[in-house]
Amino acid sequence: MAPNDPKNGGGGGSGFFASIASSISSLGSAMSKSVNGLVGYEGLEVINPEGSTEDAAEEANRGRWKQEDRDGYWKMMQKYIGSDVTSMVTLPVIIFEPMTMLQKMAELMEYSHLLDMADKTDDPYMRMVYASSWAISVYYAFQRTWKPFNPILGETYEMANYNGVNFISEQVSHHPPMSAGHAENEHFTYDCTSKLKTKFLGNSIDVYPVGRTRVTLKRDGVVLDLVPPLTKVHNLIFGRTWVDSPGEMIMTNLTTGDKVVLYFQPCGWFGSGRYEVDGYVYNASEEPKILMTGKWNESMSYQQCDGEGEPLPGTELKEVWKLADVPKDDKYQYTHFAHKINSFDTAPKNLLPSDSRLRPDRYALEMGDMSKSGNEKSSLEERQRAEKRTRQEKEQSFTPKWFDITEEVTPTPWGDLEVYQFNGKYLEHREAADKSEDNTDPKSIPFNPWQFQDMST
Repeated sequence: MAPNDPKNGGGGGSGFFASIASSISSLGSAMSKSVNGLVGYEGLEVINPEGSTEDAAEEANRGRWKQEDRDGYWKMMQKYIGSDVTSMVTLPVIIFEPMTMLQKMAELMEYSHLLDMADKTDDPYMRMVYASSWAISVYYAFQRTWKPFNPILGETYEMANYNGVNFISEQVSHHPPMSAGHAENEHFTYDCTSKLKTKFLGNSIDVYPVGRTRVTLKRDGVVLDLVPPLTKVHNLIFGRTWVDSPGEMIMTNLTTGDKVVLYFQPCGWFGSGRYEVDGYVYNASEEPKILMTGKWNESMSYQQCDGEGEPLPGTELKEVWKLADVPKDDKYQYTHFAHKINSFDTAPKNLLPSDSRLRPDRYALEMGDMSKSGNEKSSLEERQRAEKRTRQEKEQSFTPKWFDITEEVTPTPWGDLEVYQFNGKYLEHREAADKSEDNTDPKSIPFNPWQFQDMST
């Protein structure tokens, strides 16, 4: 039987989230029974949720924690159990990857062709299949256990004309840490305000995606709203670190009331259920129209279904998204696209000096100089604190360049969110920069996100 969740329509309203909260338990149970009964998966990855000494040794060999590092850090971190440690704790670069959170936001654009297809189709339910598969596609990248650098206030990241997509993100707040992003091509616009909230649980941490993601499909003006599940990072200090995202992803068509509810199975012992995603596309009348199933690290498929959620006779399961080839034995588990994000190949002409690629700590880590990376990271953080003191002395507040804060406060399952919107000024800047005859090598540009220029010296 199809799950019977009350749908009140709308995305981001209190009624919508109240209805989701009231049905979340039965919904997940029904989905796992109905869809998993249709399609089985073979092969399980052995995961020990509690960790072990063998896992710890393997992590050390991968360049992570040595035993003495673990013991010392564990003593320091115990006092933070139960706290939000998003920007409270200074972390060693040994656990970092050479990428910032602003760059990680851009990884959603790897399979942007799915949004192109959502815009092109005349089928309203296939539109939701394509769009929700796009949202799931980034989870392969999100499973990386290396931590990205926290952006400096005013830091940006630009990606120019990748498969026709232009992307800009900016760190708009430091306390609490908030980022805003905008992407666009001929078929869609993507807008996101992100405020991470965490809860440190000892050897694990819960990451709550307090954010608002909106996609507008240009042909019909359809607006899609995305609410992702939380993420759990296990075995932070002891054992083999691994990531899971149990719970529900909800994508709502705010224009028509159609929606997708996909249940991410939690990982059990020996990896049972890990990666599996099951759910349905519903119409505005709460009727299931298409079932979806797959693994967020491999592929997603769909099949037409009846009002009870069962496959329609004469239909078959069809693949809609499949993971592209990835590099083998990559140190940071990067995809080919992630390497492009980190390179200057995707950088526009006259790159903004605030761009993440130019961070000296990130670059030093990419070059394998961990000591220099740590020193540069400490220097940037101290300069950020110095700029804050200067700003307070001048009685000025920080003002983002490319995004404006709105009066809108939107509710999320994990707290309220102040919404930033793209102000369009970047498009004017980019047009002028592209016409400029300045051909400075972007690698030679000093990193400078500072609001007060004396902070860059």
